[in-house]
Amino acid sequence: MLFLIWLVLCLVGAFLVLLPLALWRREIRKRYSGSRLVTCPENHQSAAVSVDLRHAAATGVDGCPYLRLAECTRWPERSGCDQECLCEAVQAGFNAPGEATAGTKPIYHLPVLLAAFAAWCLGAIWHSHYLFRARWLDAVGLNHAQLKQMVWWLSPHLLTAAICLLFAYGVAWLLAVGHRKGVLQGVLMSMLLCVAIAAASGYGIARLPYDLLAIEAGYTVLAALTVGAIVGGLYNKLVLRPQ
Repeated sequence: MLFLIWLVLCLVGAFLVLLPLALWRREIRKRYSGSRLVTCPENHQSAAVSVDLRHAAATGVDGCPYLRLAECTRWPERSGCDQECLCEAVQAGFNAPGEATAGTKPIYHLPVLLAAFAAWCLGAIWHSHYLFRARWLDAVGLNHAQLKQMVWWLSPHLLTAAICLLFAYGVAWLLAVGHRKGVLQGVLMSMLLCVAIAAASGYGIARLPYDLLAIEAGYTVLAALTVGAIVGGLYNKLVLRPQ
């Protein structure tokens, strides 16, 4: 029970670490995303350009991003230009034909719920007597009688389900803020969240018994891969739409 509470606190700590980075990335997209019409300094004709959002987000953690162009309708023929139109592009805003302002993508709840349920079921199988229950009991220091008593308690099951749901929504939120979708992107965001949780709880993890750490680490990685694949792969494919 204490382990589950500690895991919830680690999840909250990971969100606090990732939240400023995600908000900064969202602000970069809000400022600089989309194609922009500028007047090329070389031929004084109109051209459509776009700002390199990833480079701006990576170099602007201190609040002052280093801007450069990512695309131009005169490229690749003039890709080595001095990008003198950059200032005009930043001030132009979203004025290219057919380009919409990029906001945060919606979070679809059905893939998140399905991913959380899959992770919870995976945990039940992982900790069953078919796999690692005996080793887990020895590592925690419980006997079978105590385990049977815990099974009838609702709080451990509800807390485990809440952790799975919170993690799935965290992955979905990272995908929405980063404008990503797909199985690979979901897995990458899921592993990023796992790394953040591990970094926020490194001291507590180091104090766990080796057997318990190995069992829980194996389950965590497998559950994270499952959640990321489901949330990212089913984005916009399993949706409750209004009638």
